[in-house]
Amino acid sequence: MNFDRSVARLIDHTILKPEAVRDEILRVCREALEFEFASVCVNPFWAKVVAAELRGSPVKVCTVTGFPFGATLTSAKVAETMGALRDGSQEIDMVMNIGALRGGERELVRSDIQSVSAAVHANGAIVKVIIETALLDDAQKVLACRIAQDAGADFVKTSTGFSKGGATVEDVALMRRTVGKSMGVKASGGIRTLADLKAMVAAGADRIGASASVGIMHETAEETT
Repeated sequence: MNFDRSVARLIDHTILKPEAVRDEILRVCREALEFEFASVCVNPFWAKVVAAELRGSPVKVCTVTGFPFGATLTSAKVAETMGALRDGSQEIDMVMNIGALRGGERELVRSDIQSVSAAVHANGAIVKVIIETALLDDAQKVLACRIAQDAGADFVKTSTGFSKGGATVEDVALMRRTVGKSMGVKASGGIRTLADLKAMVAAGADRIGASASVGIMHETAEETT
């Protein structure tokens, strides 16, 4: 089949469900190698397994930190991040401290992100900050993006996929307007079809988090037949 590899390179192929077993993780890695996705995104426990499976390939190892609530101590986020990096992670998707942001504790949020970003960048990796848009109003979304930008993050990301809502076109567009061209924007949560993906990219996303990645790729092949 004639798959659109340019679409695959936008996708972080994701398996974050807590009940995932080793065979499922290995299957996701095989799929990522077959389709040449941007990364495989997993919980920290699986980072070493994924790194071994993807070694020598262009597919990155992506691991989440402070997931899914963001309310852990900064020291715990940094320790979790360092462990993931030692295990081979090349991208870290951290959850910001959502409650602190909503409560107006800007410096706490900035310091939290900056501490993780420093650890990530010292190891040649990149960091994406999950702002959990479903829990914020528009002013808070803008503030979250600006703090993440100021704290040295590489991307802002819409959602964990474990809250009351996922990515929306409106939120992606707002995030892109806020950060301009200086940061990446990752749309994640509820993106299940090629049409969903295209809408997010049109709104300004340059990375997509999805667990329905294989189905999306089969849709790209159908478009060319």
